Amino acid sequence: MISSDVIRGYNDTIILFMLQDGESYGYEISKNIRKLSDEKYVMKETTLYSAFNRLEKNGYIESFYKDETFGKRRTYYKITSTGLTYYKEKCEEWSLTKEVINKFIKEMK
Repeated sequence: MISSDVIRGYNDTIILFMLQDGESYGYEISKNIRKLSDEKYVMKETTLYSAFNRLEKNGYIESFYKDETFGKRRTYYKITSTGLTYYKEKCEEWSLTKEVINKFIKEMK
């Protein structure tokens, strides 16, 4: 399992990635993150929803209500064009981060 401290700066990137194929809602996004990471990363619900708030405040995603489930409206999220641009910037940043950190990683035998 990956420590949340290690990956914290890329939670927004992960969420934006998950929204590139279409709109989704919190539980589904969380479940897909677990699945795609082979259960190595589990994003806590509080982390997920504070990221949604931050991303929406910055104009990277939009939220809207869709069909009711058990009498409760479900909030869906979709990526905006600004969010897609931000995602691409974060991917470039990650490439540079990997390049730098890899200079300090030594395979131990």
